[in-house]
Amino acid sequence: MPNSHYTYRVTWSPDDREFVATCVEFPSLSWLEEDEIEALRGIRKLVAETVEDMRTNGEAVPEPLADREYSGKILLRTTPDLHRRLAIEAAEAKVSLNRYVNAKLALNG
Repeated sequence: MPNSHYTYRVTWSPDDREFVATCVEFPSLSWLEEDEIEALRGIRKLVAETVEDMRTNGEAVPEPLADREYSGKILLRTTPDLHRRLAIEAAEAKVSLNRYVNAKLALNG
């Protein structure tokens, strides 16, 4: 499982006045650098070291999100009031509730 398959993000931190790199699969890890490319290099190296340590210690290593299989099904719990409102809006739009919620999620994604 290559470390390059993990989900990395580099953003500017106004508080630190540096770029902060993170990895979604390892939320406790981060790396700060003045250069965004170096921040990415730093977090990737840190993740590689963490994965190696976990393997050495017999710990379960998180599977990269990119390598996981997704069914396309989401079970969503909400309040009865929101469920009713969405059902009404879907009916007014003349689409199924599933299609309506899917479209709303896609707009915000």
